[in-house]
Amino acid sequence: MTLSLVVGVDGSEPGLWAADWATDEAALHGLPLRIVHASLWERYEGPVLAQAAEVPSEHVLAQEIVDRAAERARQRNPDVQITVDIVPDDPEAALLRESGRAAAVVTGCRGRGPIRGALLGSVSHSLATHAVGPVVVVRGSPHNRQGANGRIVVGVGEAATSAKAIRFAFREAEARHCALDAVRAWRRPAHKTLAHPLLAGDTAHHHEEQAALLLDDVLRAPQHEHPDVRVHRVTAEGPAHHVLVTHAATADLLVVGASRRHGPLALPLGRVAHAALQHADCPVAVVPQRPAA
Repeated sequence: MTLSLVVGVDGSEPGLWAADWATDEAALHGLPLRIVHASLWERYEGPVLAQAAEVPSEHVLAQEIVDRAAERARQRNPDVQITVDIVPDDPEAALLRESGRAAAVVTGCRGRGPIRGALLGSVSHSLATHAVGPVVVVRGSPHNRQGANGRIVVGVGEAATSAKAIRFAFREAEARHCALDAVRAWRRPAHKTLAHPLLAGDTAHHHEEQAALLLDDVLRAPQHEHPDVRVHRVTAEGPAHHVLVTHAATADLLVVGASRRHGPLALPLGRVAHAALQHADCPVAVVPQRPAA
């Protein structure tokens, strides 16, 4: 069974950016595209609608939203298989549910909510924090959203939280025939010296070397699986969130991992992913990975 790529639309301009990006992504991977608009009005007014002589304006608006997005997608790429759905639910709940049965869920960086100037909308933030599958938040400059740079950036954290994100990034780079920058940030501990006397005078070199070794280790298997992908290893000193946002300024996609642990020990969205979603000048893919038991 082929999973669909799901895009959530709400009639806003960022929602249409998301639909554009999702159409291109579906074409790249040969996936069907499912355009979803969620509305609580549909849940509460559905039975009334069936008995009404005229279709209420809210239903007309919902239909116009999905029809406009679908027509835009068809004009962008007529070969993509497109379906639309108006879901009677809260947008956040509906798209979280979709994330469990989709190749990925795509959304705009903000929608038609009350805080329209916010850097990141509440639905996008919730999806990035809780979705069980990959989430792509489409943001950034038109040049970067359109994939004009030929470069993807993936943030490499610890192996336990980065493995799925790295594999996602390799698949994207292979499909796009573009370069992949694997970036590992490192920092010197402020109040820690190395016990080895030969290393005590050059801690920077030691930490940079450790970062390079980690990159070699985590990239070995995916690079063997995707030998045609051009990989650039990047080690940079500084806070990881700052390093990644800086490197993503001229990228088509930034990929970051996110830990998932549900229940009373559920983890919030990490600082790196949060900063990327707030400030990256390109689309951001958040790829979840459950910690080992």
